Amino acid sequence: MISSLSNYKVKTVRHLQRDRKFRAREKAFVVEGSRWFHELLGQHSLIRWVFYTDAWLETAVSIELPAESYLVDDVVMAAMSDTETPSGILAVAAQPKLPLPSTLSFALICDRVTDPGNLGTLLRTAGAAGVEAVFLSPGCVDSYNPKVVRSSMGAHLRLPVRQWNWPQIQTAVADMQVLLAVVADGELYTAVDWQQPSALVIGSEAHGIGPTAVQMAANRITIPMHAQTESLNAAVAAGVILFEAARQRRE
Repeated sequence: MISSLSNYKVKTVRHLQRDRKFRAREKAFVVEGSRWFHELLGQHSLIRWVFYTDAWLETAVSIELPAESYLVDDVVMAAMSDTETPSGILAVAAQPKLPLPSTLSFALICDRVTDPGNLGTLLRTAGAAGVEAVFLSPGCVDSYNPKVVRSSMGAHLRLPVRQWNWPQIQTAVADMQVLLAVVADGELYTAVDWQQPSALVIGSEAHGIGPTAVQMAANRITIPMHAQTESLNAAVAAGVILFEAARQRRE
């Protein structure tokens, strides 16, 4: 059992939890919770280390732990966890690099989204709606931030995510209609032809849409709202629009 906070692996996990540059250098991230862990087991080759407590093991049903699995005490688990109430299971995984489709037809561009919970929900929603790739502009929170990972509920394993500069994003969506979600005075989102290759831009609630995204957009689209409603949460707005797009694309 690992019971020392000075253990090299424990110190590495804590560093990964708090340091974006260290995650990028190690090409690794941390996942917490049974649900995320079971998702990760489906891509076993990504797993580097697993840490678990006695209490978690007692509740685990018919699970075979990977070779690099370590029992830790509650104090160590609490020190490694990014949550106030650790679930008792935590893993370090290699950052997946899913390939982009050879012909991209449905994409989400997140512009300066800085709230980790929002970005994680955006990734989860995009995956559920059938988005083929998500591009994160400069200024977005790290896609492997612990709060983003928790909110994404495994989307990182199923959805190509690229944290790119604007020229790279512009090249990737060059053959697509780029549609900018705005609060008012845009085309009705249901009136858009989503069956043609399309990229939706969702901006930050705190900072709004940046000038590069505005310049890229071929059109602005709006969700009609009841009087006196100022705006929608970015992830909620994306969900409404993306699932309308998915409905049209199924037809």
